[in-house]
Amino acid sequence: MIRATPEIVQPASEQSFLLRAFGDEAFKAPYHFHVEYELTLILNGKGKRYIGNHMADFKAGDMVLVGANLPHCWKLVPEKQSDARAIVIQFTADFLGEHFFDKPENAAIRSMFQKAVNGIWFDTESFTKVYAAILEMQQQDSFNALISFLKILYQLSQSQKVVLLDKEPEVVRLSLVEQKRINPVLAYLVENFRKQVSLNEAAALTNMTTNAFCKYFKKMTRKTFMEMVIQYRLNYATQQLIETDKPVSDIAFSSGFTDVSHFYKVFKSKMGISPLGYRKKFMVAY
Repeated sequence: MIRATPEIVQPASEQSFLLRAFGDEAFKAPYHFHVEYELTLILNGKGKRYIGNHMADFKAGDMVLVGANLPHCWKLVPEKQSDARAIVIQFTADFLGEHFFDKPENAAIRSMFQKAVNGIWFDTESFTKVYAAILEMQQQDSFNALISFLKILYQLSQSQKVVLLDKEPEVVRLSLVEQKRINPVLAYLVENFRKQVSLNEAAALTNMTTNAFCKYFKKMTRKTFMEMVIQYRLNYATQQLIETDKPVSDIAFSSGFTDVSHFYKVFKSKMGISPLGYRKKFMVAY
């Protein structure tokens, strides 16, 4: 079973931050977290993005800044996309010294870092500018690359078209001990919601009884365990309804539902429209 354990990030010896380009292997990483901030640019590929308790579709041109210890992962849908690519920059809050970003000149960047606890999505215009700057930065020596990266951070801090993703990041505000307790459960959901999810297995990850676990999970996430499972499944199903022509029954099963009539009932209850009605609505819109 995959657990959301801390990832150890090791910058190159000549740099204070880490810039890496990935192929489809970047999207095989499990739901995980680390003390470093992470700026991720999706160059190619599409699927589901998980930032804390937030789920959304992603595609080429997607760019997100993830705060320290905020669990995250990107999953390709469909899973096999050999041309999928991403660029990732990771850095600590004090990568230029403990108080560097406390300077008044860095107020905008410091404010952005504070908001990154939610995960920040940036618009396509920002993506284009940052990607061009990164391509240029990759050709520079370490000193000029550092200056370019600072300019990128400032440019991002000035962006007006941003979206805070996990708007109630309760997990991030917990102590590291509590994060290590709840994150394996969230990882279990991300990796298994399309399969048969077990309350007993989830509770076992926290070494709690099922009754104690249900109360604990609701306190941590403000949702019951099954509400979270259904949220994940419906989120996946809506993407499949829009982007594929698969029969609704196939989508129901591939999203984790074991009964088609139950899927219809839950979908209409939560979305206010039937699965077919939802599909037709978007067919007309596009």
